[in-house]
Amino acid sequence: MSLIKTIPELEAWLDTMGRHGRTLGFVPTMGCLHAGHLSLIKAARAQNDLVVASVFVNPTQFAPGEDYENYPRDIGRDYALAREAGADAVFNPRAAEIYIPGASTAVEVTGEITKKLCGASRPTHFKGVTTVVNILFNLIRPDRAYFGQKDAQQALIVKKMVRDLHMPVEVVVCPIVREADGLAMSSRNVYLSPEERRQAVCLNEALGKAEEYAASGAASSTSAARLTEIMESHINSRSLAVIDYVRVLDSETLADIAAIAPGQKALAAVAVKFGKTRLVDNRVLPVGRR
Repeated sequence: MSLIKTIPELEAWLDTMGRHGRTLGFVPTMGCLHAGHLSLIKAARAQNDLVVASVFVNPTQFAPGEDYENYPRDIGRDYALAREAGADAVFNPRAAEIYIPGASTAVEVTGEITKKLCGASRPTHFKGVTTVVNILFNLIRPDRAYFGQKDAQQALIVKKMVRDLHMPVEVVVCPIVREADGLAMSSRNVYLSPEERRQAVCLNEALGKAEEYAASGAASSTSAARLTEIMESHINSRSLAVIDYVRVLDSETLADIAAIAPGQKALAAVAVKFGKTRLVDNRVLPVGRR
């Protein structure tokens, strides 16, 4: 397995591996790898001849005052985990390698899909995401790229960028991987104090309560307002939880809905702060009734 630091090294590796007739799966990460990232690498390994994972803490998706400087970095650990999961190479460039001096080009998906949820509280975030993903796609030229459902809005936005720009990449979205108590795996979980960590399971618990109610057959079980109220009530019962958003939206477009229509899938999405740590989670609510 190769640890690649520069674009010329990456190009040489791709040439040496002989892409002709071989498929390449790509897993973009910011490092601090956990079981969720490793599940993406394993999925890529199962579906492709070659697998590249990137470890790059992207400065353009952090706003001033966010945790860019303090974001956990340990390339030795990440390299070992990626290798064990089945990656053939890890691309770990410096910021100056990705964003050349004088660079002023950005790729931005516009419209409702980027303005809600995380886009409302982090208005520059997704522009940074789509710009760096576009650069990495151009450099690595994958056949398939793997993203986690935990960052559902990000996955939808990347899919829209790929579709709108006719990129020859299949975006594969993999299920959320959770801790034993249900907390979604996240690199930011390491920031939580013991008590914050204990209370953080309320995100998954609230989503579970919404899922149960949506499937219950109660008269208001499809009401977005009622489902939102159920989730907010549970999260607010935890003393350290501060809600950023709790929403129920169309799962493909993130359009507002008053209720889940027959045959429609809805995304229940939450973002909650514990101290300085902001966690996100989501669940696709069932269409059927009990």
